[in-house]
Amino acid sequence: MAAEPQPKALTRKPLLLNKVEGSQEVVNMAAIVPKEDGVISVSEDRTVRVWLKRDSGQYWPSIYHAMPSPCSCMSFNPETRRLSIGLDNGTISEFILSEDYNKMTLVKSYQAHQSRVIMILFVLEMEWVLSTGQDKHFTWHCSESGQRLGGYRTSAGACGLQFDVETRHVFVGDHSGQVTILKLEQESCSLVTTFKGHTGGVTALCWDPIQRVLFSGSSDHSIIMWDIGGRKGTAIELQGHNDKVQSLSYAHHTRQLISCGADGGIVVWNMDVERQETPEWLDSDSCQKCDQPFFWNFKQMWDSKKIGLRQHHCRKCGKAVCGKCSSKRSSIPLMGFEFEVRVCDSCHESITDEERAPTATFHDSKHNIVHVHFDATRGWLLTSGTDKVIKVGERNVLLY
Repeated sequence: MAAEPQPKALTRKPLLLNKVEGSQEVVNMAAIVPKEDGVISVSEDRTVRVWLKRDSGQYWPSIYHAMPSPCSCMSFNPETRRLSIGLDNGTISEFILSEDYNKMTLVKSYQAHQSRVIMILFVLEMEWVLSTGQDKHFTWHCSESGQRLGGYRTSAGACGLQFDVETRHVFVGDHSGQVTILKLEQESCSLVTTFKGHTGGVTALCWDPIQRVLFSGSSDHSIIMWDIGGRKGTAIELQGHNDKVQSLSYAHHTRQLISCGADGGIVVWNMDVERQETPEWLDSDSCQKCDQPFFWNFKQMWDSKKIGLRQHHCRKCGKAVCGKCSSKRSSIPLMGFEFEVRVCDSCHESITDEERAPTATFHDSKHNIVHVHFDATRGWLLTSGTDKVIKVGERNVLLY
């Protein structure tokens, strides 16, 4: 159920703290080093770089390391300074960074996938490295020995990957639009369930272990919030992008979801509100408001001597309606529709100004964003993407 976009919603002027430039190709992933004025990045140009802020206020590379293949993803653990890097050739290489972040030492490499590594997660509590790849496999390895512990074949190439330490559940989102939940043991896994709510492939996942909510972003431009902890099967849609959602991050202390996409949009969603599920679209052969037949209802058209009409759906009540009975548009933020969408005339009259109050803020980065990282210790937000520039912005004041 894609929203009908009405973009133009910049709520306040973003403030850019710093730019980190120098990569020759797309920066696929980057992360702020907590408690340090530093950034780690991996790029399609095969480089791993650690950037430290100098006295001049600019970031300069303290480490410049060339890998044998383009770097597709990374996972950094600040406690152990362990940096796991996924490569285009299916290899995962692990390094330990020195305390001053001026040296990186290779610990081990292993062939985790047969093709490009898409996502990596390092789980310190289990000493596991989880990964997904274009080879349609999810795998996990022992980070100490490098030994493969197990794997699971997904229905399509997997992009999203999240893990819950408490229950040992792993969430895998793939290009078919499905989210698979697996229960991991030391050397085996079992299928728990699958979710399917997107009309396009899943491109990003984000897990809130406190509220036990999973967010999935998709190439269908939407985000779905899956209430797993509530055990009610609630799925809330969020519509705020005009192109595929490519990265998600969550600020636990403020309950804000940050989404970035190929449209250059950065959307900050307030998840500390009571949201509503979007209704299922109802089936009908005629308008459920005026009873005019739709164009495939030949019998009613013949009997009433009327020309059939095109079918639409009200985003608020889900009823099948004709264009005349749904001539109005309205935003419905509590249902996730921050842009104006089609609603039937009666629903339009029932929506109050308070219900139209936005629950998200919108910012334009002016380039295709591939990855976003939020550092909760300082409230800094980092984005990277196709413009080859890493940008760091101040807390809740986002960047161009």
